[in-house]
Amino acid sequence: MSQLNVKVFNMLSQLLTPVSFLWEWIYRLRRFAFKMGVFNSSKFEVPIISIGNLSLGGTGKTPFTLWIGNYLNDSLEKKTMVLTRGYKGELENSSGIIKTGKKISENPFVFGDEALVLSRNLKNASVVVGADRRDNLRRYYEEEKADIVLLDDGFQHLKIERDLNIVLFDSLLPISKYHCPPRGYLREGLSALKEADVVLFGRADLVDRSELDELEKFVLTHCKKDTPSGQFKYAPGAIRNLLHEEDIALDELNGKNVICVSGLASPQSFLKLVKQLNANIVDDFNFPDHHLYKVSELESLVSLAEEKDAIILTTEKDIVKMKRCSSSERIHYLQIGIEFLKGEELVKQRINSVIRDSRGQVE
Repeated sequence: MSQLNVKVFNMLSQLLTPVSFLWEWIYRLRRFAFKMGVFNSSKFEVPIISIGNLSLGGTGKTPFTLWIGNYLNDSLEKKTMVLTRGYKGELENSSGIIKTGKKISENPFVFGDEALVLSRNLKNASVVVGADRRDNLRRYYEEEKADIVLLDDGFQHLKIERDLNIVLFDSLLPISKYHCPPRGYLREGLSALKEADVVLFGRADLVDRSELDELEKFVLTHCKKDTPSGQFKYAPGAIRNLLHEEDIALDELNGKNVICVSGLASPQSFLKLVKQLNANIVDDFNFPDHHLYKVSELESLVSLAEEKDAIILTTEKDIVKMKRCSSSERIHYLQIGIEFLKGEELVKQRINSVIRDSRGQVE
């Protein structure tokens, strides 16, 4: 960056500071109002774990929610209910439920893409969609009798008290962006981290060790004393087609022509995974986060794939929307999970600590 550009950047940053400061204080006052009882926050007897973040954009909440849900089922034999907003779905401002183990109507326009990904990959669980998650918990709990509730994207959803606050960070976001808009990318100020019980850093394999250590130290200085931390990365699980069948093995991607297509807030990690599998990426298309694909877009992509003798490789969030527009055998998705680099046992211990022997009741 030239000297002139640095001066312009610093000048703009100074001009935007009052707006950023105002944004931060509005959210700080909001938390204070909930704490003082000005705004009502409901306490439920069923254990509630919140998975959220402080920054705008993706931090891996959906894969991490799946990890927790499957740990609760496989290791602890607990039935789970996930409360999620259903972003961009028709039910976002009302409510709906998807029960795992049953045939569901795969319509992302109704439920939202994330709800469909959660319901397809969880066992002995239900996914409840709707922005008013407190009302939806009251509405569906008696029907489901879940042992534990996961509050997806819940750190700012203060209408529900929780037993464990897990806050995720994107390791790729530089410390210089840790300000509220318009100076940075934080939903609210760093003072909110005093309510975090665990902090985790995703995409930890994509940054230098020294940068990650600096970021972790910076974040923990704003948390309660001895707040535990951990790190994880994305790991490829399988390659599946539109019918969710595993028809290409991971090692078969070696040298194969691939067109990467995604609608993600942070597509870098997806591309990194494809490159790690030694695919020959002949083209790459990045659409806006939660993009709703059109038939014409998929037809153009399929034609390009045929021309380049390639497969289209996308994400699981994108495939639920693509299959509404195309039936091409060239379209596949990379199923991913998370792999801990640090702190897995600690996180499990914290989860175990909020599990109760008797089933809770909803007020």
